[in-house]
Amino acid sequence: MMESVHVTASRDYDVHIGSGLLDTCGAQITAVTASRRCALVTDSAVAPLYASRVEASLRHAGIEACTYVFPAGEQNKNLATYGDILAFLAEHRLTRSDFVVALGGGVTGDMAGFAAATYQRGIDYIQMPTTFLAASDSSVGGKTAVDLPAGKNLVGAFWPPRLVVCDCDTFQTLPEDTFADGVAETLKHGLIADAAFFDFLMRQPIREHLSEVVRRNVEIKAAVVAEDEYESGKRKLLNFGHTLGHAIEKCSAYAVPHGHAVAIGMVLATRAAERLGYSPRGTLETVLAGNRRYGLPMECPYAAQELYDAATGDKKRRGGKIDVVVLEEIGRAKTIPLDLDGLRVFVEAAL
Repeated sequence: MMESVHVTASRDYDVHIGSGLLDTCGAQITAVTASRRCALVTDSAVAPLYASRVEASLRHAGIEACTYVFPAGEQNKNLATYGDILAFLAEHRLTRSDFVVALGGGVTGDMAGFAAATYQRGIDYIQMPTTFLAASDSSVGGKTAVDLPAGKNLVGAFWPPRLVVCDCDTFQTLPEDTFADGVAETLKHGLIADAAFFDFLMRQPIREHLSEVVRRNVEIKAAVVAEDEYESGKRKLLNFGHTLGHAIEKCSAYAVPHGHAVAIGMVLATRAAERLGYSPRGTLETVLAGNRRYGLPMECPYAAQELYDAATGDKKRRGGKIDVVVLEEIGRAKTIPLDLDGLRVFVEAAL
């Protein structure tokens, strides 16, 4: 079975969600592109599990694919790996009429998407997320980027995919900690946009409703992207927990994975928001309850000065101000613009 969510953007696309889609991806891709050449980009963890199945499906659909495999890990989401992908595309003489397939988690999707956005000034790409996190969040919305030593996702582009193919069966091979990264972003979507969805997540185990949960995540994000594709307004709400979450990632040299850092970041942001009067009392306990239910972390291992220094390098900073996202109530969020002194007060209140 397969369900689809349509995403309205500068270039519309569909997100297909279901089981067994790796083996039918070739037919799905030929429905959206006439090209019959592509580069399959994946990492060293995903390639042994799924690359051969995707290659076989592409071949069956008459698509010639060359495969690039890079070492897995956020530490490899950098300019060097990005440059290697571009060199691979050029060596295999991909043209503007060809496309890239990103098979893997958020790191793969971000880097392959950014390579597609910039190679020959932009070629098509297909997102094929294999993690719950990528399926529920990063594969949708057209954000592509790599990290710099100064911070996460500082070099990138908005570049919508031609198609997203999400085979939920791939989540079965994920380590529990990696699956939990997607849980954090799922809770975030409920907290900022859909109280009923958050209540559902508190009553029903996510693993028993994977396709349904992924679909609702995508619907929430698609609605935001349709209104604000380039993050000038409402899309900033999707950054709930991310300002301090990204700071935690940076402080840990990316040893703390993204979803775990966001889980802590949501707790910190809500604690600060309650203390400073942005969120009503009791909001923090609801956020904590979500983290407790799914075994997500709640304590920050870093001091206020460390977090502040890391947060001031975040890409969301504009001049002397940075937006933080707080909950007005469960299911509704708002952004608060802070100057750097205000950010310091916010960080101290968060701890």
